[in-house]
Amino acid sequence: MPEISNITTGNPISPGGNRSSRRGGLPSINLPFIVVIALLVLYGLVVVYSAVSTDEDYSFTRQLAGVGIGLVVMAVIWAFDYRRLSDYTAVFLIINVVLILSPHLPLIGVNTMGATSWIKIGPLPQLQPGEFAKITVILLDASIMARYQGRLDDLTEYLKAVGMMLVPFVCIMTQPDLGTGLVYLFIAAVALVVGGANVRYLIITLVICVLMVVAVFLIDEVIKNASGEYKLLKQYQRDRLLVFMNQGSTDLTDEGYNLQQAMIAIGSGGLFGQGYMQGSQHALGILPEAPTDFIFCVLAEELGFFGVLALLVLYAALVIIGFRIANASSDMFGVLIVMCILGMWLFHILENIGMTCGLMPITGIPLPFMSYGTSFMIMNFALLGFMGSVWAHGMENTRRTSYATPH
Repeated sequence: MPEISNITTGNPISPGGNRSSRRGGLPSINLPFIVVIALLVLYGLVVVYSAVSTDEDYSFTRQLAGVGIGLVVMAVIWAFDYRRLSDYTAVFLIINVVLILSPHLPLIGVNTMGATSWIKIGPLPQLQPGEFAKITVILLDASIMARYQGRLDDLTEYLKAVGMMLVPFVCIMTQPDLGTGLVYLFIAAVALVVGGANVRYLIITLVICVLMVVAVFLIDEVIKNASGEYKLLKQYQRDRLLVFMNQGSTDLTDEGYNLQQAMIAIGSGGLFGQGYMQGSQHALGILPEAPTDFIFCVLAEELGFFGVLALLVLYAALVIIGFRIANASSDMFGVLIVMCILGMWLFHILENIGMTCGLMPITGIPLPFMSYGTSFMIMNFALLGFMGSVWAHGMENTRRTSYATPH
């Protein structure tokens, strides 16, 4: 079987995932990883507590429950050998379709704010299957590209891989949930790049995607002129993009109002913030969706520039440790899992923070480990579990990294 190279050192690693045994058979403990996780989660809980304290529609207890369940899920996945999942591409594809389309089922599907993205089963709390599908999307894309062992030059195989990766996106757009759909597409892009897809094919794919976006807007305008109603994109989706492109507008209604209030909240924080639980924008209900989409504004308003800087340092530490975990992986499947997870988090971070600053279009993409949401929190802990599994089960030599537990 051919060898593939370690993503940063260039050292050959076996596709089969063999590794040196550990003393006593116990997985190593990545202490810096655990510390960064703990700090991020605690920081998020502190900010969320302030954000929900003045809003009866949200429950801090439920957020704590999400963390508790997430910790259990993370521990279970961490102990599981991720390599056993590498051959279940078809299963992941089916699970994705079932999860994403489940909100359309009668009795359990819930329509919220014009999107059918939630399910409600009996006394259980509402869940967002599209969030959990991010896990299986990552596993799907990683399993697809792992089979090519770092090199995909055949056009037929490339088209087959892209076609399977597009299935979750097509399904999520039936809700419709454009924000989550973009996350799926970005995960696929990371998998293709890291998985060694031909650069020429990638460039052509990117050009086609741009042309398709332009075509959607042009066709929608034609439909609007003929029927008086947009069909391909919802009105609120168009409004969000138009606000981003025309921020100098004096229209302060709907999406324009949301962006204006978000920027006011961030600007009012200054260097040190207004003080914990002293933020006026969200306390007075002026800042929309403060615990979820605009949680970054709450942080910036109350804790200021240095509070934001602390969050960014934690995110940077998580990404750096993630790269080291991918570097220590003994197989391409593990590398792809970790890199897709990091890519997804980076997309969430850049989009969420960017939209509150007017640098990106406003979407419903939450901020990892900070935004309120049980489904989102459990999903993030599950991904941490997979990164831990790659670390514990995928290393060939614990001495490859400076922070591995010595024998």
